[in-house]
Amino acid sequence: MPKVKNIRDLTLVELDSENILVIACDSLGAIGSKAADRVATSGKVVGRCTVRVPLLEIMAAGAVPLVIINTLSVEMDPTGKEILQGISQELEVSGLTDVTVTGSTEENMPTVQTGVGITVIGKASAATLRLGRARAGDIVYCVGKPKVGTEVLTGPLPDVPLLEKLLQQAWVHEILPVGSKGVLDEARQLATTAGYDFHLAADPGLDVHKSAGPATSLLVAASTKAKKKLQELTSLDVYQVGTIKSVTLAPK
Repeated sequence: MPKVKNIRDLTLVELDSENILVIACDSLGAIGSKAADRVATSGKVVGRCTVRVPLLEIMAAGAVPLVIINTLSVEMDPTGKEILQGISQELEVSGLTDVTVTGSTEENMPTVQTGVGITVIGKASAATLRLGRARAGDIVYCVGKPKVGTEVLTGPLPDVPLLEKLLQQAWVHEILPVGSKGVLDEARQLATTAGYDFHLAADPGLDVHKSAGPATSLLVAASTKAKKKLQELTSLDVYQVGTIKSVTLAPK
């Protein structure tokens, strides 16, 4: 029986001593082209924004995406087709055109509001898995300002090509996409996974509690003095939000 465990927003299935399935999912509601949607945008944007979250999550963990499962609570034609086009576009710009896509749509009931769920399954080895690699003394940087709602439709976002560049840097120890929980919560999880504490900077330069929507920010645990190096890799804003430190035990 494979060993299954959860780490942060990921589910890991240990197939054997070397091979690990890494699973991530995301959902979207009330955003799209239907009458009752609260944020109006195209199905293509919905598809791209929703699939990018679990893609970034499993790739940041060192896994290679194999399968994308979409559960669309809309009819196939036209809304579902537009969402699937967006998923395909995101895979194309990410260089992931060999990933298998499967899923389902709602054909029994008419819908007035967009609802989407996406699961990505990837594969990693014990050697390539990049979880719990942050180190004591690392600086935690936030690449990209958190955006949510209509803000997501303006300006560039962190993407798979940027993530891949970051993963290639020896001075980058761990990466964690930020979602609805905000920078502070995710930074604490990043530190805890590695067995450390996170200490927030006195002036991180951004709202650390704000939702980052569909992974509009990446947390990067890196060696000190890496901010300039990060700025050379991206045009996105880079913020120094805190430090990874050893756990301080309370005196008895």
